[in-house]
Amino acid sequence: MSAPTPPRAALLRDHNFKWLLRGGVISMLGDQLTLIALPWLVFRLTGDTVALGLVIALMSIPRAVFMLIGGALVDRHSPQRVLMLSKYANAALLAMLTVLVLDHQPQHTLALGGALSLTVVMTPHLTLIAIYALAFCIGLAQAFGVPSGTSIMPRAIAPELLQAANGMLMGLRQLSMLVGPLLAAGLLAIGGHGGAAGAVGMVGAAPAAGGMVGGPMLADARGLALAFGLDCLSFLLSAWTLSKVRLPPTPAAASGQQAAPVLRAVGEGLAMVWRDVALRTCFIYWGAVSLFIGGTMQVALPVLAAALHGASTLGLLMGAHGAGTLLGMGAAAVGGARLQRIGVGFGTLIVLIDGAVGLLVMPLGAVGAAWQAALLMLAIGVLAGFMQINVFTWIQRRVPPHMMGRAMSIFMFIFMGLAPLSAGATGWLLTVIPLSQLFVGGGMILVLCAALAYAFTPMRRIAANAQ
Repeated sequence: MSAPTPPRAALLRDHNFKWLLRGGVISMLGDQLTLIALPWLVFRLTGDTVALGLVIALMSIPRAVFMLIGGALVDRHSPQRVLMLSKYANAALLAMLTVLVLDHQPQHTLALGGALSLTVVMTPHLTLIAIYALAFCIGLAQAFGVPSGTSIMPRAIAPELLQAANGMLMGLRQLSMLVGPLLAAGLLAIGGHGGAAGAVGMVGAAPAAGGMVGGPMLADARGLALAFGLDCLSFLLSAWTLSKVRLPPTPAAASGQQAAPVLRAVGEGLAMVWRDVALRTCFIYWGAVSLFIGGTMQVALPVLAAALHGASTLGLLMGAHGAGTLLGMGAAAVGGARLQRIGVGFGTLIVLIDGAVGLLVMPLGAVGAAWQAALLMLAIGVLAGFMQINVFTWIQRRVPPHMMGRAMSIFMFIFMGLAPLSAGATGWLLTVIPLSQLFVGGGMILVLCAALAYAFTPMRRIAANAQ
């Protein structure tokens, strides 16, 4: 009798998984390009932290608000079809953004002969309106792409291969968070100098006599357009790989039964979370953390990178965080059970790690070199990766399988819906306080939230295993 095939070897021979893996790698790398390029575009265009926070909020809020509706549509229709449409929509939006960046020329001075010249100025506000609209539409497309992307794997491969498949894709996602930002920084460096000089007040750059002048934004535009264009191509390629996947009919279509109303299904999920004291406590705590400081790093890191020599530094910081996250996930796989044996509960682990992250965030605004900020981001990533594995494992063990989709939708809604509010507030705060004070204040708030949760909520009594 032959020995059973190891799950990893069986996965690599599975037709559907091979195509999902290829498309996933392409899509994840493309996502990282826009994650770096879009905030850098806004900051290089305006030098305005309020605009930076607003564009992040406009991309994140519709994604969160419509995500539960997107999940309901995935249940009613094929996740493959919904995901395919979302990829085409994202590709079209990024193509438009690429053209917009290439056409952007903040100021021209034209020689008319003799001492006469004519200066033609395109205000950044007109460009920002288009960027705001595109950011909103990208977030709306992601509202349907996220639930369909997380739903397709269980229907594409055998149940016994799911654990190995999820582990492989999660590891690749973290690798993309390491490689993608470095790739984005390289593209920006190739297409322009990517420096911090001129990040503020670029439109007012002095023209050369008798010539045509564009500010530093024009030099960066080539690299930014290249990043957006490659992300557009990644959506088209991943849509092609997705077309190779063969899925069975949806359960509702196969049985001929009508799906439950969307709002009633969402209400059942909310009621389930509320009745479970441990789930309710954790979700409220994560919501508070996300609301107060969840979007701070999204806005503050590009500003910090601009002070530490530009886009290449932003890629370095994001890459360091991605590397740390990957290391933290490995540590969770090796040492998670050991923590249970020595009596460290799940709730206690949450507040201890959040308190440590808060202490690491505080000095970020005071660093004088990129390598110092990268080391702090590496350490923060290790703690975040360790906690990410533990959180997902805990939720999967605690929530009944038939409620898992709704529970995870609520979990993602907490971070994708509340963090943008924090991002918008952070952009405004940076107009009235220095960057160093913002990092110190954010770290102190996280430490305070962890301490209050431990002292005054059931958090410290929450165990790692389902009750």
